[in-house]
Amino acid sequence: MLNDIQERYYIESPEQATVLLNPLRGEIIAQLLEPGSAAEVARTLGETAQRINYHLKALEKAGLVQRVGTRQVRNLVEVLYRSIAKTFVLADCLSMKPETVQKLKDQSSLAHLVTTSERIRRDAMLLMEQSDVGQEIPSATLQLQVHLSDEQQRQAFIEEYAAMVQQLVERYAAGKDENEAYQVLLAVYPKPKE
Repeated sequence: MLNDIQERYYIESPEQATVLLNPLRGEIIAQLLEPGSAAEVARTLGETAQRINYHLKALEKAGLVQRVGTRQVRNLVEVLYRSIAKTFVLADCLSMKPETVQKLKDQSSLAHLVTTSERIRRDAMLLMEQSDVGQEIPSATLQLQVHLSDEQQRQAFIEEYAAMVQQLVERYAAGKDENEAYQVLLAVYPKPKE
């Protein structure tokens, strides 16, 4: 029987933290809120199935994704994986110095931001190449600025922001037709000093 996905999972071991903080692995987990195969995740992320499969094995070994079934696709049997939680939080009790944990959090977030911006750029270029002359590709960009004074306020904002967007996406995800799929990528980061 399929276990329910946890709302939040606290990373308490350095091994799990190291595995999870790879930006591509974070993106893989984000794609597995519903069961999916390495091939499906690879198509969504624009990666090879072999590369995704390699990272899935590491995530499974660390206990961050689980096998939830198989399905027959032509002559192949695909293994289906699902994330164990919707959100992962680095626990304060990690057996690392607080400075190391904070550095891991900071660098992971920044690395993920770079990976996400590269994905947007790559997708935009592919869409431009695939579009016919004069054809408009429907897309939207929203850029806002918010002032958050301390860590508690930043964390509260991010949690509320993520929950609201998740609700909105779920409301419009009913069709699930691959030809109608849109990417939704969100980022919250401090404004750099110029």
